[in-house]
Formats: sequence, C-alpha cells, structure tokens
Amino acid sequence: AQPIEDILVTDGAPGRAPSPFSLHFDGAEAGTPLGHIAENRHIRAALFAAVEKTPNLELVSPAALSDLVADAHAITATLSNGETITARLAVAADGRESAMRERMNIGIVGWSYPQTGIVATVEHEKPHNGVAYEHFLPAGPFAILPMTGNRSSLVWTERETLAPRMMKLPDAEFDAEIASRFGAHLGKTKATGPRWSYPLKFHLARAYVKPRFALAGDAAHGIHPIAGQGLNLGLKDAAALAEIVLDAARLGIDFGQLDILQRYERWRRFDSFTLAAATDALTRLFSNDITPLRILRDLGMGIVDQIDPARRFFMRHAGGDIGKLPRLMKGEAA
Repeated sequence: AQPIEDILVTDGAPGRAPSPFSLHFDGAEAGTPLGHIAENRHIRAALFAAVEKTPNLELVSPAALSDLVADAHAITATLSNGETITARLAVAADGRESAMRERMNIGIVGWSYPQTGIVATVEHEKPHNGVAYEHFLPAGPFAILPMTGNRSSLVWTERETLAPRMMKLPDAEFDAEIASRFGAHLGKTKATGPRWSYPLKFHLARAYVKPRFALAGDAAHGIHPIAGQGLNLGLKDAAALAEIVLDAARLGIDFGQLDILQRYERWRRFDSFTLAAATDALTRLFSNDITPLRILRDLGMGIVDQIDPARRFFMRHAGGDIGKLPRLMKGEAA
C-alpha cells in the first residue's frame, strides 16, 4: 500500500491554467498519512488467503443464489448447485445489482449520472511523493492517486457521450488525452496495463434490514467516486454489523431478530445517507463550467484552505474518519 501524504484539490479545464485557489490537506498537519492506496488485486489475494486460514469460514464457488427464504427462526439460501444453507442471519454484500436484495424485495432510490468513470494505471517520469491530486474539470473530477513506485491510479470522470470514444482511442492518443489533463508536474506520463470504464450511478436501499437479513456495502448504497469513500463505507458497514451481532451473541440474544438488526440500520443508514448526499451535491457543483458557479466554488476552496478547523474537518472526512466508528475501525477487537 502507498501512503497518501498530501491531497491537493484544484479547479480548472484542459488547456486552461488552474484556478489560483486550491485546497491542500497536509498529512504532516494530521500527524499521520491521510489514507492508503492498495491495488485491488492485492486486496483480493489477501482476502482469499485469509479465507483459507479461517477454519469456520467456507467458500462455496462457483455457485449462484437461486432462492432466499426467511422464517421466524432461520433463513435458507438455495444455491445453483442444489445446495441449501440455513443460518440465523444472511448478509447481502453482493454489490450494486444485489440478487439477495432483490430476492428480499428491498427497493432502492437512485439515478444515473450523465458520466462514466474511466480507470487506468499511469506510469510517470517523476515521483509523486505520496501526493494525491483531485482536479475538478468541466466533465467531472479527475483524480490522480499515488501508487507504489512512479505510478498513479487514474480515476477519470468523463461525459457518458464522450467516454466510449476515449476508451477506443489507440494507446498514443489515449496517453495524449491523459497528459493534457495531468499537467506537467509528474513529467512524461503513459498508461500501462488495461483500462476500464464504469457507468456512474447513485442508489440507496429503502431498508438495510429485514428479519434474518442485512445489507452491507454496495448492496446498501452506491455513491459517486468523487470523494473516494465507497470502500470506506463498506468497511464501516462490515465492522458495525460485526459489532452489533457479537454484542448480541455475547448476551445470548438471537442476533437475527429485527430489533437487533435495526440497531445496525440506524447506525449506518444516517452515515451513508449524509455522505451520499454530500458527494451528490459536490458532483453537481463541480461537474460543470458555469462561470458564476466556478468562481464561487473556487473562492470556497480558498476560504476553507485558510480556516484551520474547517480544513481539518474535511481532512478527516477524506480519510473516512468522521462519525461514530465501529471498534474494528479504531483498531480495537470487535
């Protein structure tokens, strides 16, 4: 993992000088890195290695969910391989298009943004020194996130009408588009490895729990990547649910009961909603080139940068360290 030592937020447009106002989060002021960037392939490998070492955890793969039925005392999942699994609690952590959520008839409130997220790894000539950059461009945020070595992860928000053409560009032309948005501070840049694109959507589940059933992660909420908080939200869900379940189990209480699970819902739903609403507002504020709005948001960044308490608050938000944290998120045993 690569520590994030600083975050620099700027506003501008390709071919135009950046705004004189910016927002700087300094890890030295916080006394700790503002976060870490770890490649998904390493996270996945570590998770699968942990599964193999955990004696009471069983991985059933390949298999898909065929049915999910709850009664007063248990919930039973039927899998595509014919196997059935019965437990006191089922947790749906199966992503934005959650089959488990659909089976339990939990609806969502959501919409699509007129944007596509383009993700790639970029090699650059100069070291990044652990600095993460968030450039607000007219089409949306353009984030440069430091990785190990002279590499950065690019999260490029582009208009949905233009993104497919960007994805089809030959390597040299794709690199030129990246360079025009990166600027010259990291020297020559070149995309390496595959590039991906994802439609950007927003959703919140109408409920997080039912008897014997709970949603977590993207199954419960999907937010814009503007603040890079989607993974942090999912980790908080997992840690909070573990804490609620374990506290009930220690007291000999059936943790699959609705009143127990509603403690988890009350805890996590408010945090998820407030962050989702904030990222949606930021997306709408910054994903345009309307001159009065541009002037106001630039002045806002400059003012926040000069007010120490406000800057520290947003710095903590960038690290996902706001709100009531579960014990696991504080490094304590659940």
